Amino acid sequence: MWSGRPNAVVVDELADLKPGSAFDAGAGEGGDALWLAGRGWKVTAADLSAVALERAADAAAQREVSVDWRRVDLTRDPVPGSYDLVTASYLHLPTERRSRLFARLAAAVAPGGTLLIVGHHPSDADSGVHRPDLADIGWTAEDLAQSLPSGWVVDTCATRARTEHGADGDECTVHDAVLRAHRES
Repeated sequence: MWSGRPNAVVVDELADLKPGSAFDAGAGEGGDALWLAGRGWKVTAADLSAVALERAADAAAQREVSVDWRRVDLTRDPVPGSYDLVTASYLHLPTERRSRLFARLAAAVAPGGTLLIVGHHPSDADSGVHRPDLADIGWTAEDLAQSLPSGWVVDTCATRARTEHGADGDECTVHDAVLRAHRES
């Protein structure tokens, strides 16, 4: 279903980081996890979908990269470990569940580590691209930044425009909410 390529925001925000341990929440078919592993990261990737994880594992084998794939419900189960990088792209959860999950993800970042969360900005509700109910699942980077506990430094807090094809096939502009922060050592 997906391209298998990493999200552009992930590449833009993380290309200069020194590899270490990484956790990719909601990894889907593995585009971000595979990109990180190919750059030398030791990656653990989690998703609810067994089918997506199977496809991701097949892609990893073809690319000859190693990723620890885990089927986990991160809204119920703890993040398995502590990491130099925790990333999540386009997780679609209602506000209450999302807030708890994002807090769990932040807690899994090791001192000095980085948190990158990318999502659909709520302004895209009328963009022409089919999105689930953005009134409930959309969020702004500013809201997420304010929810971080003390001990965090926000590196990126932005709304970024990009072009996508709408339901009618026409190009339209959509917006991503981007939060990158690092935990103080």
